[in-house]
Amino acid sequence: MDNMKEKTIGGLFWHFSERFLAQMISLVVSIVLARRLSPTEYGIIAFVTIFINIANVLAVNGLGASLVQKKNSDELDFSSMFYAGLVISLLVYAALFFSAPAISATYKRYDGLTAVLRIMGLRIPLAAFNSIQQAYVQKKMVFKKFFFSTLFGTVVSAVVGIVMAYRGFGVWALVGQYLTNCTIDTVVLFFTIDWKPKRIFSFVRFKALFSFGWRVTCTGLIGNVFEQLKGLLIGAKYEASDLAYYNKGDEIPALVTNNINSAVNSVLFPVLTKYQDDWVSVKSALQRMMKLTSFVLMPVLLGIAAVSDTLVSALLTEKWLPCVPFLRVLCVQYCFNVLSTVNLQALKAIGRSDITLKLEFIKKPILLAFILLAINISPFAIAVGALIYNVLAMVINAVPNGRVIRYGVWEQIRDTGGAFLLAATMAVVVWLVGRCRIDLYWLLALQILVGAVYYVGVALLFRSESLRYLFQTAKELLHGRRGAK
Repeated sequence: MDNMKEKTIGGLFWHFSERFLAQMISLVVSIVLARRLSPTEYGIIAFVTIFINIANVLAVNGLGASLVQKKNSDELDFSSMFYAGLVISLLVYAALFFSAPAISATYKRYDGLTAVLRIMGLRIPLAAFNSIQQAYVQKKMVFKKFFFSTLFGTVVSAVVGIVMAYRGFGVWALVGQYLTNCTIDTVVLFFTIDWKPKRIFSFVRFKALFSFGWRVTCTGLIGNVFEQLKGLLIGAKYEASDLAYYNKGDEIPALVTNNINSAVNSVLFPVLTKYQDDWVSVKSALQRMMKLTSFVLMPVLLGIAAVSDTLVSALLTEKWLPCVPFLRVLCVQYCFNVLSTVNLQALKAIGRSDITLKLEFIKKPILLAFILLAINISPFAIAVGALIYNVLAMVINAVPNGRVIRYGVWEQIRDTGGAFLLAATMAVVVWLVGRCRIDLYWLLALQILVGAVYYVGVALLFRSESLRYLFQTAKELLHGRRGAK
């Protein structure tokens, strides 16, 4: 293996391991807390998180990306962006802190909103610091550092959340888990990576990096505001429990997709920046990642949709069954969302953040139209509208890559369509198995087993290129690990 391929495979191994473990622990904690807490309590946190996410994007997005995108970023670049980010994040937190009473007065049905907003908002300055740490890890491709920081933070925060829930802290159990996780993650990285902020700052360097980063920030802000708009309108027009059901239906597919996306994009972005002047190499790397991501992610998402009623009844109890329709629709939505994200990463990596920003001005009026049409129908109608929008967004995001790196919409559909069709047939088989009348837990295990055997078996039968590549990569990685001993 050449050095870049070895770094890429190693990075994927550690980042996938980190994301997988974090995902499994978070899922277990989510199940425990969902059984202990009420949908209304979850609804309060879901509503507060809308404002935190928007503020977080404004304070953090673009800081780390600009450092990774620059070929030769040095200590002065990292320290300059750290101090700039810290100032920006404190200003954003101050705005959130002082506006919390007004938000609480507007949405009176959510008890204790002011205090929860102010406490959860403390994550914003931490996230600004952590974004520079993550940029360093990505730049140096030392993803093993992520593994230990995330694992430690997830485990400790899980214990904190569960203990607080069982001691009757209610909504504050979720707040405690949320803040503990990001705090420990940042502290562990501080002691395990080589970079520490130095007392140096260059306005010239900041300005040069910000010329790329502000477009990433605006792109993320526009995308996030419109993404959170769905929850904001549901929370304003319907009950807190309705928002909780929507969010719980979104939680599992989002957890799977975001974790895999994070692993792929954290590795893909710095790799593509190495080849940013060679569109042939960028296309080759993007094409490979598109095939692998769809091959791995689509069966997981469509499989979750197929077992959703069994899964929710067995793990979350029947009080959460109203979230099943949302879960099914949003699983399908995320199949298209992940392909959109990979396309945007390629454009960012080659320095075309201007295109990603322009795409937001094309896509978001479409999303707004769907939301406004659906909000007076039902929360479920919003989920269906989001699915249709994500199909359109995937096509819109793919169009520029057809011009820039010669990897257009139809070629992408051809590369990923086979995985989608195979996953869809698997989901039908799994759903049919779910009609059996046996114990819920045995039924869930049977559905998962049948789905896995069917998917891998058919992939082997048709000699799937992606499956063969995964096997080959695993062998090379294992061989490399043994050779290093």
